[in-house]
Amino acid sequence: MAYFQGFILPVPEKNKEAYRKMAQDVAPFFADYGALRTVECWGDNVPQGKTTDMYGAVNAVEGENIVFSWINWESKQACDEAAENMTKDKRMEEPGEMPFDGMRMIYSGFELLGEKGENGPTGYVQGYVAPVEKQKREPFALMCATMREVAIDSGALHAIDGWAEKIEDGKLTDFKRAVKAETGEAVAFGFVEWPTKEAYERGSAKMREDKRMPPPGADMPVDGKRMIFGGFDVLLVVDSD
Repeated sequence: MAYFQGFILPVPEKNKEAYRKMAQDVAPFFADYGALRTVECWGDNVPQGKTTDMYGAVNAVEGENIVFSWINWESKQACDEAAENMTKDKRMEEPGEMPFDGMRMIYSGFELLGEKGENGPTGYVQGYVAPVEKQKREPFALMCATMREVAIDSGALHAIDGWAEKIEDGKLTDFKRAVKAETGEAVAFGFVEWPTKEAYERGSAKMREDKRMPPPGADMPVDGKRMIFGGFDVLLVVDSD
């Protein structure tokens, strides 16, 4: 089964280009160990929430923006083997200065819940993370499948939803704390890729009018109040050959 790692991290606005440069240097390294695709995105429209949001997920401070990224792998086994082998590579030696606080980066592996569309010239990404009761996996998966179809029909290139039930505790924060996940809940991580921000804006308006979308007030298999989300410009895309 396809597998991917999802990441959210805080980066000072002033370090945007330094982060891009670091990502450009690191992505080929992951590709050497089997990564199929690496995508790095920079916060463009990341709203602040009442209960939680992406800023709170990584304890962001004033002057920091949000990076939303993921790495695709052929399988969980491929990801695990790469992680083990990379630790032996001298290139893994941490540089003297990082353009972000790695202690507040959150990451996890996610099994593929569903996918629609194909990779393309991505220019804009809408990403989310949400807590979902484990027993509601099937209705959540069905809802996501419909949402993916609507997004693709509205001009999106590619849409993916992932699922993780076992997430390691972080020292400062982690994906569970990011969405205030409770006992018995899994964490979903997903995104929709669009050609441009303008295509996203047109597509979002079209999606809101689509009759396949859940109506306002509908009973949902996910707690929307604890969902965190945002719109992101694409900083970097590296596809393996």
